[in-house]
Amino acid sequence: MSARMTSKKRGKTGAKAARKTPAKATTGQARATPKAKRPKPQAFPFTAIVGQEEMKLSLLLNIVDPRIGGVLVMGHRGTGKSTTVRALAEVLPMIERISDDPYNRSPEQYVAETQTSGKRAPAADSLQTEQVPVPVVDLPLGATEDRVCGTIDIEKALSSGIKAFEPGLLAQSNRGFLYIDEVNLLDDHLVDVLLDVAASGRNVVEREGISIRHAARFVLVGSGNPEEGELRPQLLDRFGLYARIVTINDLDARVDIVRRRRAFDDDPTTFFKRWTRAQNKLQRNISAAAGRLPGVQLPDAILKDIARLCMNLDIDGHRGELTITRAATAYAALQGDSEVGREHVRAIVGLALRHRLRKDPLETIDPGEKIDRELARVFDEDPDAE
Repeated sequence: MSARMTSKKRGKTGAKAARKTPAKATTGQARATPKAKRPKPQAFPFTAIVGQEEMKLSLLLNIVDPRIGGVLVMGHRGTGKSTTVRALAEVLPMIERISDDPYNRSPEQYVAETQTSGKRAPAADSLQTEQVPVPVVDLPLGATEDRVCGTIDIEKALSSGIKAFEPGLLAQSNRGFLYIDEVNLLDDHLVDVLLDVAASGRNVVEREGISIRHAARFVLVGSGNPEEGELRPQLLDRFGLYARIVTINDLDARVDIVRRRRAFDDDPTTFFKRWTRAQNKLQRNISAAAGRLPGVQLPDAILKDIARLCMNLDIDGHRGELTITRAATAYAALQGDSEVGREHVRAIVGLALRHRLRKDPLETIDPGEKIDRELARVFDEDPDAE
């Protein structure tokens, strides 16, 4: 009798809990996801940044299509590289993840990983989810490998048989952006870790015979000053786009930069309110472009021109063609076009190939100019027309 009463009480409690959980759904119903409010802005508004169009375009293209492979921003000190990347968080779309999941997994990812591990996976519709902003995670130069990859509690694992894992920065950046300031000064062992994870999309932590694996797919964003050191070629090639930043020499633009920064420092809340409409408009454009992306067509004639350009420039491997096609398609989607044209390729080709050209110490021509001249020849245009 007592057991039956206890069972009934548990059943009632479970029913109440099910009614309180908005993510639960009956068969055939769409999963309900509670709306989450975006946290109050703390960074300088992305749309208020003056100039540096290469850098801003590169970041926006990677939001529209993360398969582009990230962006490397190199240039003078104090030109707004870090400010721009951190401002990106305020215009990123919201994503759906399992509630309080340290790996930012979607319900579909969670089910797939559970099935891969041999456990019985719940239905995706039955999982409780939440809406959160796309993560932008900073990787400090002094970070240890344990901080980046995560740590396993060996004592707990040996004493109780439980795999106690403390996720690291790679887990936090899954389905988001991983930002490394002064990336050219990053320790070699961390570079090796990033190369492995970037290639596989998974982070593997092994300690004393215990192994933990989790998804780690992120857009890698790096910034630095080339005068402070070169980037390892293996890591350089992993960046899809390369944005070159220089100090702005237009008088009015420099005055505007200082004026806006002073206004932001004096009253960040009021300053951000002034740019709310522009921020919201950019967010809508990004979301519309991401939705438009799968329908954008890439004509064979354009694809052949892209391949011919990379051949004529002696680009090693095939990442050059892949990056140009993805970036040009994302740019077309951002412009509201349904087909990739020459103007889309021309707008992004320097970003995609500048860091992939073979270095010749005797060559005096600027890499960007070299790419533009060769592209004009491929397009049967006069390279000296402009």
